[in-house]
Amino acid sequence: MTLSDQFLANIEAKASALSQHPVYALLSHPDAIPTFMEHHVYAVWDFMSLVKSLQQDLTCVQLPWRPVGSANTRFLINEIVLGEESDVDEFDKRISHFELYLKAMDQAKADTTAITKVLDGLGAGLPVAESLQLSGGPAGAVSFSDHTFRVIADEPVGVRAAVFAFGREDLIPKMFLSMIQSMSSEEQARLSTFKYYLERHIEVDGGHHSHLAWEMTQELLGDDETMWARAATIVGESLEARTKLWDSVAEALGVGV
Repeated sequence: MTLSDQFLANIEAKASALSQHPVYALLSHPDAIPTFMEHHVYAVWDFMSLVKSLQQDLTCVQLPWRPVGSANTRFLINEIVLGEESDVDEFDKRISHFELYLKAMDQAKADTTAITKVLDGLGAGLPVAESLQLSGGPAGAVSFSDHTFRVIADEPVGVRAAVFAFGREDLIPKMFLSMIQSMSSEEQARLSTFKYYLERHIEVDGGHHSHLAWEMTQELLGDDETMWARAATIVGESLEARTKLWDSVAEALGVGV
């Protein structure tokens, strides 16, 4: 068994369990989606910091410019950033996936106050942890983002790439497909921007980006057995953090998990 095969075997059970989390079935309730979005928007936001941390390490984002690392990994992460940071909305206008999500929240009448306070705190120069705590957002969402920023701060680039590929990017299409299937046709019409966001992630992250992320992870971890093992551990912890986030959504909807 190759190191990459062993890695996939080590994370398979947690990833499979998460893809079947009971929270997906709760989204058919008309009031459930705004509550879900008020939690999940934290993950949409901190995802971009994870992506940008990879770009910082794998490319040159300082002056004067100089070539850094492998041209292949530079291409892979830059293409992913391009799509995440400047995609198109349903009207073909340029927008980041995070801004598209905020637009979907407004349409769904979900409360964006807390995540806006996070951005305001950062804009005022507050540290990430303080901005999160002062936001007044759901405790489960704040805890999830705390975990993401610990990974960003503490883990080497190859491990972060694995978390991106399998704790986030590879997981997204499976989760979102379940969500769409649980929505009635009436809800899909009422939440057209959210539906577009979900379908866009299935289209982009379920195919092209997931392949790029896996290729990048394999190149960065190479033949280092210790790093592959570390990556499996941290990806497992990231999947557990996502499970706790979904648990907190279910609890907010009045369902014990």
